[in-house]
Amino acid sequence: MKAILMFAIPTLCMAQLVDTFDVKDKLRFHGENIYSPSSLAESAAIAGILQARDAPYEWGHGGGAFGKRLASSVAYSAIHETLAFGLDSALHQDPRYVRSLSAGFWRRTGHALRGTFITRTDSGGETLATWRLGSAYSAAFISNQWCPDRVNTTALSVKQGSLQLVFDFAGNLREEFWPDVKRKMLHRKP
Repeated sequence: MKAILMFAIPTLCMAQLVDTFDVKDKLRFHGENIYSPSSLAESAAIAGILQARDAPYEWGHGGGAFGKRLASSVAYSAIHETLAFGLDSALHQDPRYVRSLSAGFWRRTGHALRGTFITRTDSGGETLATWRLGSAYSAAFISNQWCPDRVNTTALSVKQGSLQLVFDFAGNLREEFWPDVKRKMLHRKP
C-alpha cells in the first residue's frame, strides 16, 4: 500500500530543480542515446547476446548474421529515440531523469521507479511519461517488422516494450545511485 501512495502523492519536493531543456537540447539528448560510444557498445552487446542465443535462428550464424543483429539493434535504438524525441517535444515533456533529494535506499529506488512512469513537463509540473511509454511500445512494434514472421507477433512486441521500460528503470537507478557510488569509490566528499 505504501508503494501505491508513493505514486499517488506528488513529490515535487523530492526532485531537484532543473534548468530549461528546449527542442534543440532534446534532439542532442536523444541523438547521444543512439550514437554515443556507450549506446553503440550496448547495441553490440545486445547483438552478441542474440548471436549467442541464435535469435532469430532464421538469420543464421557467422559475421553476416551478427551484422544483421547489430543493424537491427542500432535501428531499434534509432527508432526508439526518434519516437521519444517526437513525443517529448510535441507533448512538452522533459526526458531527463532528476535525482531524488530524499535519503534512504528504498525512497530513492521508489523515486527511480516513479520516474519511469512520471516525467516533468517543460513548465516544471509532472505528468504521465507518455514519451517513454509511447516510444517503448511503438519502437517494439515497428522494429519487429523486419524480423521473421515467427517472431513478429503482438505478444512479443508487448513483451519487448515492457522490457524497454525495465531497462529504463535500470537506467534511472544508475542515474540515481551511480554518482554516490563513484564518489565513495574515489573517496570524495560531497
